[in-house]
Amino acid sequence: MGNPQVKSQQTERTVYAILFLVSFCHLLNDAINSMLPAIYPMLKADFALSFAQVGLITLVLQLTSSIIQPLVGLYADRHHHTWQLSVGMLLTLSGVFLLSMAPSFTVVLLAVALFGCGSSIFHPQGSQVAQIASGGRKGLAQSIFQVGGNAGFAIGPLLAAIVILPGGMPAIRWFGLLAVICAVLLGYIGRWHVQQLNHVKRAPQMRWATAKPYSRRRIYFFVFILFMLMFSKNFYSSSMTSYFTFFLIDKFGVSVQTSQLCLFAFLGAEAIGTLFGGMLGDRYGRKYVIWFSIFGAAPFTMALPYIDSLFATIALSIVIGLIVASAFSAILVYATDLLPNHTGIVAGLFYGLSFGIAGLGSSFFGWLADQTSILFIFKISTLLPLLGAIAVYLPKMRKETPAVVTEQTKENP
Repeated sequence: MGNPQVKSQQTERTVYAILFLVSFCHLLNDAINSMLPAIYPMLKADFALSFAQVGLITLVLQLTSSIIQPLVGLYADRHHHTWQLSVGMLLTLSGVFLLSMAPSFTVVLLAVALFGCGSSIFHPQGSQVAQIASGGRKGLAQSIFQVGGNAGFAIGPLLAAIVILPGGMPAIRWFGLLAVICAVLLGYIGRWHVQQLNHVKRAPQMRWATAKPYSRRRIYFFVFILFMLMFSKNFYSSSMTSYFTFFLIDKFGVSVQTSQLCLFAFLGAEAIGTLFGGMLGDRYGRKYVIWFSIFGAAPFTMALPYIDSLFATIALSIVIGLIVASAFSAILVYATDLLPNHTGIVAGLFYGLSFGIAGLGSSFFGWLADQTSILFIFKISTLLPLLGAIAVYLPKMRKETPAVVTEQTKENP
């Protein structure tokens, strides 16, 4: 049967090759999806769309890529196949080609739905792969995985500007090349993932667990708190992404290009904060990182709308991005520590549902900005991180090393 000690040593090793590979796939997946908003003006002109129809495109993408993720995660927890990840990317590939030749608005919506379904399949199982490859450093692994998505989200519009805008709708097919590359890589990752699960039911890794036992209902309450924390942070981040450029143009009169560079600085700070937050959570505990993210960012977010210097505003936004994003991976990994056998459903809820609801909330802020002003919206949105005060109800956690569970112990519990 093999030596359990050898198995322990194997599973405790962080597999960086797999982590960086699945992070790169996350980059490709999110680059394809973030290309869509960049071509909205082209779609609006080509199909004579109203703003309501443009909003419907966003709604379809949100519903398919976010709302159904928990269901996909539930399936991924119970069934593991080598082809699951690749199938998701093949759906995205179908969406790319359908969109490039779409003859009507209805077909555009169908193509966007395929984009969303592909993304919803990728995220829960991609997060599972990161956890398996973590070697116990789950915060670091989740951060590496998420940073790939952040990078893809940032470069998608840039690729759209370079490739699609000059070439028109048929040039969207070039993004199919990204989908093919991603599908091939995910096929390899899927085989590795299933092989690991066949060897070890639960990796004997150092992990964080509650300092004392709690009932299942109480555990679900803690997970709900973490979900609300993630929602508040995603809501704030989504609002910054949507309205920060308008805020800078309205208050300081900067050009569109300058405002976009400032937004890029904020998004870059979020990527760095995500990475460091994961590492600090592994070392000092998730709860400390969450507390730092909440109360460390609050003074800066509340001050941001009232600063009269452009340079100080940009510097403040970078600090905010670093601190706010530091808890992203800590929150998700905290939830998987509470529900260690349900990584897929947790990832689906936190990646999908909280992002989707936050996106819808940000859209509501857009409507409210039309009724009031962009400065009013900014003053409200900067209070969102304070919702994180409910973290006071989270339980104390401690490090522990679970017993090795091999195929032999599965047969003889």
